Amino acid sequence: MVRAAKARHSIALAPVPTKGLPVSDSERSTEEPRDPSGIDAVRWTEGKLELLDQRRLPGEVRRLLHEDATATARSIREMVVRGAPAIGVAAAYGAVLSARQHWKASGDGWREGFLADLEQLKAARPTAVNLSWAVDRMSRVDVQPGSDPEPAMLAEARRIHAEDIAMNLAMAEKGSELIEESCTVLTHCNAGALATGGLGTALGVIRQAWREGRIKRVWADETRPWLQGARLTAWELAREGVPVTVIADSAAAQLFRSDPPAWVIVGADRIAANGDVANKIGTYALAVLARQHGVRFMVVAPSSTVDMDTPTGAEIPIEERAGEEIWAAAGGAVEGAEAANPAFDVTPAELIDAIVTEKGVARPPSRESLAALITA
Repeated sequence: MVRAAKARHSIALAPVPTKGLPVSDSERSTEEPRDPSGIDAVRWTEGKLELLDQRRLPGEVRRLLHEDATATARSIREMVVRGAPAIGVAAAYGAVLSARQHWKASGDGWREGFLADLEQLKAARPTAVNLSWAVDRMSRVDVQPGSDPEPAMLAEARRIHAEDIAMNLAMAEKGSELIEESCTVLTHCNAGALATGGLGTALGVIRQAWREGRIKRVWADETRPWLQGARLTAWELAREGVPVTVIADSAAAQLFRSDPPAWVIVGADRIAANGDVANKIGTYALAVLARQHGVRFMVVAPSSTVDMDTPTGAEIPIEERAGEEIWAAAGGAVEGAEAANPAFDVTPAELIDAIVTEKGVARPPSRESLAALITA
């Protein structure tokens, strides 16, 4: 096996340009967490939440500024920002905006409106456990009576953001060690810097393994109907020079049969206590294919994604999105036909070879191995 590079976490990438907004690096607080990839899908700028609008990538790099929790919740729901960790970070900053707004409007009575806003943020994408985890953490911030809540709230949101980046770096190191030299891997959806506070979960592992010479090519599923793989994963990897080939979701079976990758590497939106994993729709099908063809299957997610209060995948709520998204990909609705659009599916633990977290690797995943990681 290739030895790990000594400077494992040194990443020097050109920053992504901002189009249409007067925001420069010089305007950013020195306290703000920095995305090692330079993409900065989520960041705090001049007292506002700035989100890279992922609906417009790769054709346009456009950032939106948010000044209240309602706008933040809308951007989460409408997938301006997506990916469970990034949603959690964005919601944390949305809570800061809410605390500021209600303190200015109500003084010591700010908390009632603040808690109502937190429920609105939670409801924006119910499957992603990082969202509720981050919102609940913001609700527990200690604010002294009569004190402006914003400084304490902002400090906590920045901690959540910085912790996510640190966890991604740790997961990249642990996951890359599982990959053999000079192989191909397949990934689904986008679990990169765009989906996290920075660097990525699945793509963090892939970035690290590629730098170490363990990966020679990445296959990226289109990931319909939003095409997160074709639009976002391909964009992230190509800008760093990682060899990436996009395939239609329906072509994966033929790839596994003719030129199987060594690993399928994906992220997760929620992991049940027994190791069942909810991730972007299509993940379960890949896991079945992987098992049939002897391909190993890796899930990469921070420990906050593990929900020990959800016993199995059967209890994970699956978000059903509007059928219009399906028809948009088809060029328009067909009169008399309906469209079903589940955003996620659940992969059973027995189809997963390893779950990588910042605390360690559950291999194989089980209630016992996950509990040991969470309590470590």
